[in-house]
Amino acid sequence: MSDIRFDIASLHAAYRSGTGIAEVIDTIFARAEAADDPGIFIHLATRAELLTQAEALGPFDPVAKPLWGIPFAVKDNIDVAGMATTAACAEYVYTPDKDATVVARLEAAGALVIGKTNLDQFATGLVGVRTPWPIPRNAIDPRLVPGGSSSGSAVATARGIVSFALGTDTAGSGRIPAGLNNIVGLKPTVGSLSTTGVVPACRTLDCVSVFALTVDDAYAAFGVASGFDPTDPYSKSVPAAPLGLRPPALTVGIPASADRKFFGDASMQAGFEAALVALEAMGARLVEIPFGDFYAAADLLYEGAWVAERYAAIRDFFEANEAALHPVTRKIIGGARTLSAADAFRGLYALQAYKARLAPVIASVDLFCVPTAPTHYAVDAVLADPIATNSRLGTYTNFVNLLDMCGIAVPTGTRDDGLPMSVTLLASAGRDGLVAAVARDLHAASGLSLGATGWRQPIARAAAASAEGGIELVVVGAHLSGMPLNGQLKDLGACFCRTARTAPIYKLYELAGQTPPKPGLVRVDNGGAAIEVEVWRLCADAFGRFVAAIPPPLGIGTIELDDGTSAKGFLAESAGLSAATDISAYRGWRSYVGRDVNTAR
Repeated sequence: MSDIRFDIASLHAAYRSGTGIAEVIDTIFARAEAADDPGIFIHLATRAELLTQAEALGPFDPVAKPLWGIPFAVKDNIDVAGMATTAACAEYVYTPDKDATVVARLEAAGALVIGKTNLDQFATGLVGVRTPWPIPRNAIDPRLVPGGSSSGSAVATARGIVSFALGTDTAGSGRIPAGLNNIVGLKPTVGSLSTTGVVPACRTLDCVSVFALTVDDAYAAFGVASGFDPTDPYSKSVPAAPLGLRPPALTVGIPASADRKFFGDASMQAGFEAALVALEAMGARLVEIPFGDFYAAADLLYEGAWVAERYAAIRDFFEANEAALHPVTRKIIGGARTLSAADAFRGLYALQAYKARLAPVIASVDLFCVPTAPTHYAVDAVLADPIATNSRLGTYTNFVNLLDMCGIAVPTGTRDDGLPMSVTLLASAGRDGLVAAVARDLHAASGLSLGATGWRQPIARAAAASAEGGIELVVVGAHLSGMPLNGQLKDLGACFCRTARTAPIYKLYELAGQTPPKPGLVRVDNGGAAIEVEVWRLCADAFGRFVAAIPPPLGIGTIELDDGTSAKGFLAESAGLSAATDISAYRGWRSYVGRDVNTAR
């Protein structure tokens, strides 16, 4: 079998070195055969079909087609033209003549669809065993469930059969399988990836997710596939900011110690605590957050409104073909028959109340870190108790889409019993780039190999935030990472680029009467200092909106940096320096804010 690595950077390097796409296609089939797992794929393209796809790409051109020759798989509730869609129910089958929007966008970027993967039927489940096809085998330990509902996509990725795979995520189906198979699972902001051409589970909450061996690869696929789709009434214009560097100062919310749930799994608890140590080593400030309301919001997902929504998605088929459904799926979705419209509204009202209570909690930190799953389950345990085990797996996932958060599951180590350890980083909608940047560094710190391939992690690519496009902005004070107004930048999709210092021609003042406290940077002819700053990048539209909201005496001008470059940034009007205090000796706002007051005196 070929030793070609399938992470995107390595595969593109192989193409540049003369590896032919036919050899890559042969490698796909060799790895699928070596896996000897009939549960991974419901439909696998033929070699001839893949060669036809490849021929249509033309010469290798990763600039025009950033995913040129990259193989990917698609969960079988997402349409691929000419391939049957079953949603893991043979009687439901239809063959679409059009790709789902996300598939079409990935193919346009040069990616190759190799087949359709197995799932928990109608995307109902987090375990991966609710299928009439063979159960996919967990790529790390075949005793464990593969995780669902996107089971086949996760296993195909973990085994290196594909570079990435599409899943869907309503309650955690893009995260649980990733955590169980030592891979990355990116669950984007709901609406950022079109669901046109996706068999719905809960249409108001569904999103397409991406499994990959690395954060870079998951985010690359997300960047290509994202964007507003007028054919999807739930589509949103969510900027997919380039994957930049991790900001140097972050506040990370974690479940309060008393609220953490591991259901007696001491190995998972120890693994999570080790991941928190790794976050602290990266400079994150951890804040314990009461999690009772998060758990209560999660409980709503399999009550009232959202069970009814699953029923509504396939009602006609369900009523005509009830016996065709998997027994557990039938029991869950069929439960909606006893619900009324009043029950649905009751659930919606309860969710809105939790959203209102939790909004300031979510806004109080930059992101959250939670276990991807509270424990691992063997296949036999799930088959013996399918409802309770599934519910427990969703402890840290079920609330996420309900509360309009984005997230990414990332491997962080190996538990003391040898099983995979994973955490999920969560943030408010639109902050996909932030959680991915932190996940990227956390994955690198783990030193883990990729999935079940044994491949070492590739050298991280240069941060995309330093690439062309967008406008650099120099921030000096309250907009620095970890400072009170930094969220304004993140809400606009800004990416952190780098820390820097100004040329030694500026003075820094603490302005009088500002809430929150703010500094003012002023250019001087003599007596200046090099001031610590951060450089962020915004798209032109976001930059314009940001500048329009800046209050006097601050404004935007050109700031010279000590490396000889310059960028737009915050400057203070001289009229605003009345009663201001010269703090230039501290060489930066962060140092000034963190000073020992007694020593300073």
